[in-house]
Amino acid sequence: MKRTILLLLTLFLFSCGVKQTQSMLSNGDYDGAIERALDGLRTNKNAKGNQDYVYLLEEAFAKAKERDLNNLSLLIKEKNPSNFEKIYNLYIQLHTRQDKIRGVLPLKLLKENRNALFPFSDYSNELVASKADLSTYLYDNSKKQLSSKNKLILRQTYDDLVYLDKLNPDYKNVRELIDIAKFKGTDFVFVSSKNETNMVIPARLQDDLLDFSTYGINDKWTEYHNKKQNDISYDFALVVNFREIKISPEQVREKQFIKEKQIKDGTKPLLDSNGIQVKDSEGKPMVVDVMKTITANIYEFTQFKSVQTTAKVEFHDLNTNQLIDAYPLTSEFVFNYIYANYNGDKSACEQDYFQYFDRRAVPFPTNEQMVYDSGEDIKAKLKAIITGNRFRR
Repeated sequence: MKRTILLLLTLFLFSCGVKQTQSMLSNGDYDGAIERALDGLRTNKNAKGNQDYVYLLEEAFAKAKERDLNNLSLLIKEKNPSNFEKIYNLYIQLHTRQDKIRGVLPLKLLKENRNALFPFSDYSNELVASKADLSTYLYDNSKKQLSSKNKLILRQTYDDLVYLDKLNPDYKNVRELIDIAKFKGTDFVFVSSKNETNMVIPARLQDDLLDFSTYGINDKWTEYHNKKQNDISYDFALVVNFREIKISPEQVREKQFIKEKQIKDGTKPLLDSNGIQVKDSEGKPMVVDVMKTITANIYEFTQFKSVQTTAKVEFHDLNTNQLIDAYPLTSEFVFNYIYANYNGDKSACEQDYFQYFDRRAVPFPTNEQMVYDSGEDIKAKLKAIITGNRFRR
Protein backbone atom coordinates (compact mmCIF):
# COMPACT_ATOMS: atom_id res chain seq x y z
CA MET A 1 0.00 0.00 0.00
CA LYS A 2 2.78 2.40 0.97
CA ARG A 3 4.66 1.65 -2.27
CA THR A 4 1.51 2.39 -4.29
CA ILE A 5 0.99 5.73 -2.54
CA LEU A 6 4.66 6.64 -3.06
CA LEU A 7 4.44 5.73 -6.76
CA LEU A 8 1.29 7.81 -7.23
CA LEU A 9 2.87 10.76 -5.43
CA THR A 10 5.99 10.53 -7.64
CA LEU A 11 3.88 10.43 -10.81
CA PHE A 12 1.87 13.42 -9.61
CA LEU A 13 4.97 15.48 -8.89
CA PHE A 14 6.50 14.52 -12.23
CA SER A 15 3.33 15.52 -14.06
CA CYS A 16 3.27 18.90 -12.28
CA GLY A 17 6.95 19.50 -13.12
CA VAL A 18 6.45 18.74 -16.82
CA LYS A 19 3.37 20.97 -17.03
CA GLN A 20 5.21 23.81 -15.32
CA THR A 21 8.09 23.45 -17.77
CA GLN A 22 5.68 23.42 -20.74
CA SER A 23 3.98 26.55 -19.38
CA MET A 24 7.31 28.39 -19.09
CA LEU A 25 8.22 27.38 -22.62
CA SER A 26 4.85 28.55 -23.99
CA ASN A 27 5.19 31.91 -22.18
CA GLY A 28 8.65 32.60 -23.58
CA ASP A 29 10.50 31.95 -20.32
CA TYR A 30 13.01 29.74 -22.07
CA ASP A 31 15.72 29.91 -19.43
CA GLY A 32 13.18 29.17 -16.71
CA ALA A 33 12.06 26.12 -18.71
CA ILE A 34 15.71 25.04 -19.09
CA GLU A 35 16.32 25.30 -15.33
CA ARG A 36 13.15 23.36 -14.56
CA ALA A 37 13.97 20.63 -17.08
CA LEU A 38 17.51 20.30 -15.73
CA ASP A 39 16.12 19.92 -12.22
CA GLY A 40 13.90 17.10 -13.44
CA LEU A 41 16.85 15.33 -15.07
CA ARG A 42 19.29 15.55 -12.16
CA THR A 43 18.02 12.44 -10.35
CA ASN A 44 18.11 10.01 -13.28
CA LYS A 45 18.56 11.60 -16.68
CA ASN A 46 18.23 8.28 -18.54
CA ALA A 47 14.97 7.23 -16.90
CA LYS A 48 12.17 6.54 -19.37
CA GLY A 49 9.83 8.72 -17.30
CA ASN A 50 12.12 11.73 -17.82
CA GLN A 51 11.90 11.73 -21.61
CA ASP A 52 9.46 14.66 -21.63
CA TYR A 53 12.09 16.80 -19.92
CA VAL A 54 14.66 15.94 -22.60
CA TYR A 55 12.33 17.03 -25.41
CA LEU A 56 11.43 20.23 -23.55
CA LEU A 57 15.09 21.01 -22.84
CA GLU A 58 16.01 20.55 -26.50
CA GLU A 59 13.22 22.89 -27.63
CA ALA A 60 13.84 25.52 -24.94
CA PHE A 61 17.55 25.68 -25.75
CA ALA A 62 16.93 26.14 -29.46
CA LYS A 63 14.40 28.92 -28.90
CA ALA A 64 16.52 30.69 -26.27
CA LYS A 65 19.57 30.66 -28.53
CA GLU A 66 17.58 31.94 -31.51
CA ARG A 67 16.09 34.77 -29.44
CA ASP A 68 19.47 35.87 -28.05
CA LEU A 69 21.19 35.79 -31.44
CA ASN A 70 18.38 37.86 -32.99
CA ASN A 71 18.67 40.42 -30.19
CA LEU A 72 22.44 40.51 -30.63
CA SER A 73 22.12 41.10 -34.35
CA LEU A 74 19.82 44.07 -33.78
CA LEU A 75 21.97 45.61 -31.04
CA ILE A 76 25.16 45.27 -33.08
CA LYS A 77 23.53 46.85 -36.15
CA GLU A 78 22.46 49.87 -34.11
CA LYS A 79 26.14 50.68 -33.41
CA ASN A 80 25.20 52.46 -30.20
CA PRO A 81 27.94 52.35 -27.54
CA SER A 82 25.29 52.32 -24.81
CA ASN A 83 24.37 48.82 -26.05
CA PHE A 84 27.78 47.37 -25.16
CA GLU A 85 26.67 46.13 -21.76
CA LYS A 86 23.60 44.41 -23.21
CA ILE A 87 25.75 42.79 -25.93
CA TYR A 88 28.29 41.55 -23.39
CA ASN A 89 25.58 40.18 -21.11
CA LEU A 90 23.92 38.33 -24.01
CA TYR A 91 27.19 36.61 -24.87
CA ILE A 92 27.62 35.70 -21.18
CA GLN A 93 24.09 34.30 -21.22
CA LEU A 94 24.71 32.22 -24.33
CA HIS A 95 27.96 30.86 -22.92
CA THR A 96 26.54 30.12 -19.44
CA ARG A 97 23.47 28.37 -20.83
CA GLN A 98 25.65 25.99 -22.84
CA ASP A 99 27.77 25.19 -19.77
CA LYS A 100 24.68 24.26 -17.77
CA ILE A 101 23.48 21.85 -20.42
CA ARG A 102 26.93 20.47 -21.18
CA GLY A 103 27.02 19.08 -17.64
CA VAL A 104 24.14 16.62 -18.27
CA LEU A 105 25.11 15.46 -21.77
CA PRO A 106 24.63 13.11 -23.47
CA LEU A 107 20.84 12.92 -23.26
CA LYS A 108 19.09 10.12 -25.19
CA LEU A 109 15.72 10.30 -26.95
CA LEU A 110 14.72 6.66 -26.66
CA LYS A 111 11.84 6.63 -29.16
CA GLU A 112 13.96 8.23 -31.88
CA ASN A 113 17.09 6.29 -30.97
CA ARG A 114 19.27 9.40 -31.01
CA ASN A 115 20.90 11.88 -28.71
CA ALA A 116 19.17 15.20 -28.09
CA LEU A 117 20.61 17.96 -30.26
CA PHE A 118 22.17 21.06 -28.67
CA PRO A 119 24.13 22.95 -31.34
CA PHE A 120 26.78 24.69 -29.23
CA SER A 121 28.90 27.59 -30.48
CA ASP A 122 32.21 29.02 -29.34
CA TYR A 123 31.60 32.57 -28.08
CA SER A 124 35.05 33.12 -26.53
CA ASN A 125 36.21 35.65 -29.14
CA GLU A 126 32.94 37.57 -28.93
CA LEU A 127 33.13 37.55 -25.13
CA VAL A 128 36.64 38.98 -25.12
CA ALA A 129 35.81 41.62 -27.74
CA SER A 130 32.52 42.71 -26.13
CA LYS A 131 34.16 42.90 -22.71
CA ALA A 132 36.90 45.13 -24.15
CA ASP A 133 34.33 47.36 -25.88
CA LEU A 134 32.29 47.65 -22.69
CA SER A 135 35.37 48.43 -20.56
CA THR A 136 36.50 51.17 -22.95
CA TYR A 137 33.02 52.68 -23.09
CA LEU A 138 32.54 52.67 -19.30
CA TYR A 139 35.98 54.19 -18.74
CA ASP A 140 35.66 56.95 -21.33
CA ASN A 141 32.08 57.80 -20.42
CA SER A 142 32.88 57.88 -16.70
CA LYS A 143 35.83 60.23 -17.22
CA LYS A 144 33.51 62.64 -19.06
CA GLN A 145 30.85 62.44 -16.38
CA LEU A 146 33.33 63.19 -13.59
CA SER A 147 33.24 66.84 -14.72
CA SER A 148 29.50 67.02 -14.01
CA LYS A 149 28.14 69.13 -11.14
CA ASN A 150 25.12 66.87 -10.80
CA LYS A 151 25.58 64.67 -7.74
CA LEU A 152 23.13 62.05 -9.01
CA ILE A 153 25.07 61.68 -12.25
CA LEU A 154 28.30 61.38 -10.25
CA ARG A 155 26.77 58.63 -8.12
CA GLN A 156 25.81 56.72 -11.25
CA THR A 157 29.36 57.24 -12.48
CA TYR A 158 30.63 55.74 -9.24
CA ASP A 159 28.43 52.67 -9.76
CA ASP A 160 29.66 52.32 -13.35
CA LEU A 161 33.29 52.49 -12.23
CA VAL A 162 32.75 49.94 -9.46
CA TYR A 163 31.12 47.66 -12.05
CA LEU A 164 34.08 48.22 -14.40
CA ASP A 165 36.51 47.34 -11.61
CA LYS A 166 34.70 44.03 -11.05
CA LEU A 167 34.44 43.38 -14.77
CA ASN A 168 38.06 44.21 -15.48
CA PRO A 169 40.14 44.43 -12.27
CA ASP A 170 43.08 46.88 -12.26
CA TYR A 171 41.88 48.47 -15.50
CA LYS A 172 43.93 51.64 -16.02
CA ASN A 173 43.39 54.08 -13.10
CA VAL A 174 39.84 53.00 -12.30
CA ARG A 175 40.47 52.72 -8.54
CA GLU A 176 41.57 56.36 -8.47
CA LEU A 177 38.51 57.43 -10.46
CA ILE A 178 36.24 55.52 -8.06
CA ASP A 179 37.58 57.62 -5.17
CA ILE A 180 37.05 60.83 -7.14
CA ALA A 181 33.48 59.89 -8.04
CA LYS A 182 32.75 58.94 -4.43
CA PHE A 183 34.04 62.28 -3.15
CA LYS A 184 32.27 64.36 -5.80
CA GLY A 185 28.99 62.48 -5.42
CA THR A 186 28.85 62.86 -1.63
CA ASP A 187 26.70 65.49 0.07
CA PHE A 188 28.69 67.22 2.79
CA VAL A 189 26.63 68.74 5.59
CA PHE A 190 27.99 71.30 8.04
CA VAL A 191 26.36 71.02 11.46
CA SER A 192 26.19 73.91 13.91
CA SER A 193 24.06 75.29 16.73
CA LYS A 194 22.60 78.65 17.69
CA ASN A 195 21.63 79.81 21.13
CA GLU A 196 18.70 82.24 21.16
CA THR A 197 17.88 81.56 24.82
CA ASN A 198 18.87 83.73 27.75
CA MET A 199 20.91 80.89 29.22
CA VAL A 200 24.41 79.62 28.66
CA ILE A 201 24.34 76.19 27.02
CA PRO A 202 27.12 74.00 28.44
CA ALA A 203 30.00 73.68 26.02
CA ARG A 204 30.22 69.93 26.59
CA LEU A 205 26.53 69.58 25.64
CA GLN A 206 27.12 71.42 22.37
CA ASP A 207 30.18 69.26 21.71
CA ASP A 208 28.22 66.06 22.39
CA LEU A 209 25.23 67.25 20.41
CA LEU A 210 27.29 68.09 17.35
CA ASP A 211 29.51 65.01 17.51
CA PHE A 212 27.71 63.19 14.71
CA SER A 213 30.18 60.31 14.76
CA THR A 214 28.12 58.96 17.69
CA TYR A 215 24.81 59.20 15.80
CA GLY A 216 25.54 56.53 13.20
CA ILE A 217 23.68 58.47 10.50
CA ASN A 218 26.43 58.95 7.92
CA ASP A 219 25.38 56.98 4.88
CA LYS A 220 26.99 56.10 1.56
CA TRP A 221 26.36 59.54 0.10
CA THR A 222 26.06 61.87 3.11
CA GLU A 223 28.70 63.03 5.57
CA TYR A 224 28.10 65.33 8.55
CA HIS A 225 30.89 67.56 9.86
CA ASN A 226 30.85 69.83 12.91
CA LYS A 227 34.17 71.39 11.96
CA LYS A 228 34.73 72.81 8.50
CA GLN A 229 37.45 71.29 6.38
CA ASN A 230 39.23 73.58 3.95
CA ASP A 231 39.21 71.16 1.02
CA ILE A 232 35.44 70.59 1.12
CA SER A 233 32.69 72.69 -0.41
CA TYR A 234 29.63 72.08 1.76
CA ASP A 235 26.29 71.41 0.09
CA PHE A 236 23.95 71.69 3.05
CA ALA A 237 23.84 73.05 6.58
CA LEU A 238 22.02 71.67 9.59
CA VAL A 239 21.43 74.18 12.38
CA VAL A 240 20.13 73.27 15.83
CA ASN A 241 18.60 76.55 16.97
CA PHE A 242 17.89 76.60 20.72
CA ARG A 243 14.87 78.86 21.27
CA GLU A 244 13.97 78.47 24.92
CA ILE A 245 15.17 76.66 28.03
CA LYS A 246 12.80 76.54 31.00
CA ILE A 247 14.05 75.28 34.35
CA SER A 248 11.60 74.80 37.18
CA PRO A 249 12.30 75.96 40.75
CA GLU A 250 13.80 73.45 43.14
CA GLN A 251 10.91 71.82 44.98
CA VAL A 252 10.61 69.43 47.91
CA ARG A 253 7.21 67.81 48.02
CA GLU A 254 6.14 66.21 51.27
CA LYS A 255 3.63 63.43 51.75
CA GLN A 256 2.51 61.59 54.89
CA PHE A 257 0.63 58.30 54.86
CA ILE A 258 0.05 55.22 56.98
CA LYS A 259 0.84 51.65 56.00
CA GLU A 260 -0.79 48.71 57.78
CA LYS A 261 -0.23 44.98 57.50
CA GLN A 262 -1.57 41.84 59.18
CA ILE A 263 1.19 39.53 60.46
CA LYS A 264 1.22 36.24 62.36
CA ASP A 265 1.73 36.51 66.12
CA GLY A 266 1.70 32.92 67.39
CA THR A 267 -1.15 30.36 67.47
CA LYS A 268 -4.15 29.46 69.64
CA PRO A 269 -6.46 26.41 69.98
CA LEU A 270 -9.30 26.13 67.49
CA LEU A 271 -12.60 26.03 69.42
CA ASP A 272 -16.05 25.13 68.22
CA SER A 273 -19.22 27.12 69.04
CA ASN A 274 -19.41 25.36 72.42
CA GLY A 275 -15.89 26.34 73.38
CA ILE A 276 -14.52 22.82 72.92
CA GLN A 277 -11.20 22.42 71.12
CA VAL A 278 -11.58 20.96 67.64
CA LYS A 279 -9.54 17.90 66.68
CA ASP A 280 -8.54 16.66 63.24
CA SER A 281 -9.37 13.21 61.77
CA GLU A 282 -6.46 11.67 63.67
CA GLY A 283 -7.62 13.08 66.97
CA LYS A 284 -4.91 15.75 67.20
CA PRO A 285 -5.89 19.19 68.63
CA MET A 286 -6.14 21.86 65.92
CA VAL A 287 -4.74 25.39 66.23
CA VAL A 288 -5.17 28.62 64.27
CA ASP A 289 -2.83 31.58 63.69
CA VAL A 290 -3.08 34.61 65.86
CA MET A 291 -2.85 37.76 63.68
CA LYS A 292 -1.97 41.27 64.70
CA THR A 293 -1.85 44.57 62.85
CA ILE A 294 1.40 46.48 62.53
CA THR A 295 1.52 50.13 61.48
CA ALA A 296 4.08 52.55 60.10
CA ASN A 297 3.66 56.31 59.73
CA ILE A 298 5.57 57.24 56.56
CA TYR A 299 6.97 60.69 55.87
CA GLU A 300 7.95 60.82 52.19
CA PHE A 301 9.93 63.64 50.56
CA THR A 302 10.35 64.12 46.80
CA GLN A 303 13.01 66.45 45.43
CA PHE A 304 11.86 67.68 42.04
CA LYS A 305 13.39 69.83 39.34
CA SER A 306 12.80 69.80 35.58
CA VAL A 307 14.19 71.39 32.44
CA GLN A 308 12.33 71.81 29.17
CA THR A 309 14.28 72.63 26.04
CA THR A 310 12.66 73.97 22.88
CA ALA A 311 14.66 74.09 19.66
CA LYS A 312 14.20 74.23 15.90
CA VAL A 313 16.18 72.05 13.51
CA GLU A 314 16.81 73.85 10.23
CA PHE A 315 17.89 72.33 6.90
CA HIS A 316 19.62 74.80 4.55
CA ASP A 317 20.77 74.44 0.93
CA LEU A 318 24.11 76.25 0.81
CA ASN A 319 24.17 76.31 -3.00
CA THR A 320 20.97 78.35 -3.18
CA ASN A 321 21.08 79.86 0.31
CA GLN A 322 17.52 78.66 0.82
CA LEU A 323 15.90 77.20 3.91
CA ILE A 324 14.77 73.72 2.85
CA ASP A 325 12.71 72.90 5.91
CA ALA A 326 12.50 73.30 9.68
CA TYR A 327 11.31 70.93 12.39
CA PRO A 328 10.46 71.59 16.05
CA LEU A 329 12.36 69.76 18.74
CA THR A 330 11.24 69.68 22.37
CA SER A 331 12.83 67.76 25.20
CA GLU A 332 12.17 67.46 28.91
CA PHE A 333 14.42 66.08 31.60
CA VAL A 334 13.21 65.54 35.18
CA PHE A 335 15.24 65.19 38.37
CA ASN A 336 13.03 63.20 40.76
CA TYR A 337 14.62 61.94 43.97
CA ILE A 338 12.64 60.28 46.81
CA TYR A 339 13.69 59.68 50.41
CA ALA A 340 11.61 58.85 53.50
CA ASN A 341 11.56 58.14 57.21
CA TYR A 342 9.01 56.50 59.48
CA ASN A 343 7.61 55.92 62.93
CA GLY A 344 6.40 52.47 63.89
CA ASP A 345 7.20 49.14 62.25
CA LYS A 346 8.66 49.55 58.75
CA SER A 347 7.72 45.94 57.99
CA ALA A 348 4.25 47.29 57.29
CA CYS A 349 5.69 48.61 54.00
CA GLU A 350 6.47 46.68 50.84
CA GLN A 351 10.01 45.35 50.68
CA ASP A 352 10.93 47.44 47.60
CA TYR A 353 10.03 50.64 49.50
CA PHE A 354 12.77 50.05 52.11
CA GLN A 355 15.38 51.64 49.83
CA TYR A 356 13.88 55.10 50.48
CA PHE A 357 14.48 54.77 54.24
CA ASP A 358 18.22 54.47 53.63
CA ARG A 359 18.35 57.77 51.77
CA ARG A 360 18.80 61.36 52.83
CA ALA A 361 18.33 64.64 50.98
CA VAL A 362 20.87 65.32 48.22
CA PRO A 363 22.01 68.58 46.62
CA PHE A 364 19.90 69.61 43.65
CA PRO A 365 21.73 69.49 40.28
CA THR A 366 22.80 72.86 38.96
CA ASN A 367 20.96 74.43 36.03
CA GLU A 368 23.93 73.68 33.79
CA GLN A 369 23.94 70.02 34.84
CA MET A 370 20.18 69.77 34.21
CA VAL A 371 20.58 71.14 30.69
CA TYR A 372 23.49 68.78 30.05
CA ASP A 373 21.57 65.77 31.39
CA SER A 374 18.78 66.49 28.90
CA GLY A 375 21.30 65.97 26.09
CA GLU A 376 20.68 62.26 25.49
CA ASP A 377 16.98 62.86 24.91
CA ILE A 378 17.75 65.80 22.62
CA LYS A 379 20.23 63.69 20.65
CA ALA A 380 17.74 60.86 20.22
CA LYS A 381 15.05 63.23 18.93
CA LEU A 382 17.50 65.06 16.69
CA LYS A 383 18.61 61.76 15.18
CA ALA A 384 14.98 60.82 14.49
CA ILE A 385 14.42 64.14 12.70
CA ILE A 386 17.52 63.75 10.54
CA THR A 387 16.97 60.12 9.57
CA GLY A 388 13.33 60.85 8.75
CA ASN A 389 14.08 63.95 6.64
CA ARG A 390 17.03 63.65 4.29
CA PHE A 391 18.49 66.67 2.49
CA ARG A 392 18.34 65.27 -1.05
CA ARG A 393 15.03 63.60 -1.90
